[in-house]
This record gives sequence, C-alpha cells and structure tokens, in this order.
Amino acid sequence: MIVGKVVGSVVSTRKSDKLIGSKFMVIEPLKGMEDSDGRFVAVDNVGAGIGEYVLVVKGSAARIGCDMEHAPVDAAIVGIIDDCNGLE
Repeated sequence: MIVGKVVGSVVSTRKSDKLIGSKFMVIEPLKGMEDSDGRFVAVDNVGAGIGEYVLVVKGSAARIGCDMEHAPVDAAIVGIIDDCNGLE
C-alpha cells in the first residue's frame, strides 16, 4: 500500500463501460512511499476529497480492492487516513 495525498480530480465523460460511475482522483505519494515521485490517477470508491491523505493500492490488488475485477484499473483508493503521524 501507498500513502498519498489527494491533490486533484479527473473528469472523463467518455471511458470504458466498466468505469462508468467511477470517480477519479489525482494522488501525490508521500516522500519515500513510491519509487517514482510522480503523481498518478486512482479510482475512488470511498469518497475521498482533495487535501485528504489516503491509502492506495496498485496493480491487481487495485481491481480487487474496489470490486472491479474486470475493469482497466491499476490504482484504487481503499481508505481515508484519520491520523498519519510520522509519515511526512
């Protein structure tokens, strides 16, 4: 899992049928949580908002974590963090 901060959102009206109804958020991983320092987009099924710290899974775990086993998803928000002492 990766801890990151939601820094934006993405709106896509034309997408795969398997992604209809999904919310997409831009995630910035906390320093030291990801090999690359780049931002990425994750599916959000837990209702995270901009500015919140979240738990994100990537790869095949993302599809399982958001109950979208047959959707083209490689990152998903699976939790909103209430307290993240010591992570930054």
